[in-house]
Parts: sequence; structure tokens; C-alpha cells
Amino acid sequence: MSEQQHGAGNDLLSLNLDELVAATDRTILELLAEWDEPITAPMYEQIRYHLGYSDPAARPGKRMRPLLGLLAYASISPDWDRALPGAAAVELGHNFSLVHDDIEDGDAERRGRPTLWVRDGVPQAINTGDALFTISRVALHHLTTLGFSDTKVLRLMKLYDETCLRLCEGQFIDIAASSRTEMQSVEHYFEMIGRKTAALISGSVESGAILASDDEEVIRRFRNFGWALGLAFQINDDLLGIWGDEAATGKEASDLARHKKTLPVLHAMEQASPADRAVLANLYAEANPGADSVAAGLAVLERTGSREYTRLQAQEWRTKAISEIRSLSQLNPRAVAKLEEIIDRVISA
Repeated sequence: MSEQQHGAGNDLLSLNLDELVAATDRTILELLAEWDEPITAPMYEQIRYHLGYSDPAARPGKRMRPLLGLLAYASISPDWDRALPGAAAVELGHNFSLVHDDIEDGDAERRGRPTLWVRDGVPQAINTGDALFTISRVALHHLTTLGFSDTKVLRLMKLYDETCLRLCEGQFIDIAASSRTEMQSVEHYFEMIGRKTAALISGSVESGAILASDDEEVIRRFRNFGWALGLAFQINDDLLGIWGDEAATGKEASDLARHKKTLPVLHAMEQASPADRAVLANLYAEANPGADSVAAGLAVLERTGSREYTRLQAQEWRTKAISEIRSLSQLNPRAVAKLEEIIDRVISA
């Protein structure tokens, strides 16, 4: 049973995904405008810069997480515009983690532009990341003004806080693994990406279901859908990080040269011969690997079947995600189709 309806607003299912992104972005900009004052205007400009709003040439993110939450809501209840503050909260929370990740990873560029810490310095970037997190929680409070019960909003805030803690845990595991010379296991890697990537995507989807429904089985299915999709998304990203097209992804396919310990590499280390393991170990020991070293590493990944293994893992988790929502016959089939459209847009494996 869904919450009491307060008008259906625009029909989400008649909109394309780009229009849903625009609706989410308008909500975020309205939230920023509520707090923007002359003395603090530079901080809000930093937020808009990071989000890609202040530069016409910027390539903003896909906004996948808020889209998933909105479509989860729309598959159950038609008044999707009521869920926009929740969608905005998810996107702001995701971006707080990106600002901090860029500092922790030392990344100088994001989507073809200088990262915030490179442009404005580490102290300001840390503070702006904190502001993004705080504004995301302010956004959740707006849900009470749109007719959602205090109980439902409190449940959503609990989910959001737990999800952010999982993000921090995942980043801790990632940083710890990157600082060690030895490779983590594939099993350990799935523990990390579950927290760092799948938790937020699962939380995004579950939040839409919580707002639209009181049916715990429906909410559970959406939670599982988001978790499987999150794993598929990260594994697909691992593929693109080594074999992707920079023009399509907005980032260099340089994970080997940057010593990223992603799924293809970890699988190869577990499957390779001693000689091939030595090739990878030498590559990851080089401070600035040359083209020949990277090519040798790529050859090891091909010999061990790690590229195909990673592609099949992404497909397997993608299939599991789709099966979770297709199992719910009461959902709006047009909303389910749009959820699958997002899957096709972000998972190429």
C-alpha cells in the first residue's frame, strides 16, 4: 500500500531519462539557493563546479543513483515529483564521497576537468565535501513538507546514514589494499565494492521503494535489485578502466598503469602461472610503468581469461538485478522498462 497521493505531477513514465536528470538537477540547485549568501557564495560555487553546473563544457555524471530511486518510486506510485528531494539527497551524498575520494586517491582530473582539490586546494575541498554531505541530509528533511510521514522519513534517514557508513568502510578497505604491495583476494574485493559501490546504489533504489510502499517484500526486492546492479556497475567499470574508450567514459583506461587493483588483475593473480604473476608484480612495482610493461600486463590478463571472467561477472550480476524487479508483478511495467534502460545505458558488458 502506498502513501496517500498528493497529485501525480508530470507523468514520469512519459519523460526520457535526460528530463529526469534535469528535474533532479533543478531540485539540487534550489537546495543550494536556499543557503547561498554573498559571504558564502564561493563555497556554493565550488559545489556547482564539482557537480558540473557552472561550466557549459563540463560533463556531469550520469545521475544514475537518483534516477534509480525515482523510477523505483514511479513503478509503485505515480506522483514521482514528491520523491525529488530524496533523489537530490542521494546525488549530493554520492558527490560528497567523490570530492573526498579525489583527495584520498590523489586524482587530478574528474570528467576531463581539474578536481576540486586541485582547483581550490585540499582544505576547501574537504570542507565543500562536508557541505555536500550536510545539504544531502537537509534535502531529506524536505520530504516531511511533501506529505510523507515522520516515521517514513526517519526510516529513510537511518538507511541513508547506514549507507554512508558503508561507503566509508569501503573506502577504508580500498585505501588499505592500495597501500599494501600484496594483492587482495577476489573475495576480499567483493567485500570492498559491496560497501563502496553497491551499498549506495542499493540504498538509492530502496529509498524510492520505502517512500512509495509499505510492502516489505517489495522493498526487499528493490534492495536486492540495487545491490546486484551496484556490483554489476562496478565490475563493468573495472572492465572500462583497462579496456574502455576514453571518449566514451570520460577517463583514461589506465588502471594498470595507475596500479589499480581491480577485479581483472586480482583474478589474473589467482589464476596466473608463477611467471605471469611475476610480470604483474613487476608492473605494479614500477613507479611509472612504460607502454611495454603495460602491454605485458594486458597479455597476462588475456592469457588468464580475466577479461572474459570480468565480463561474465558483470553480466551475471546484471541478470540477477533484472530478475529481482521482474519478479514483482504489481509494478508498473513502463517503469521497469525505464529501469532496464538505465541498466543498458551504464553497463556495457
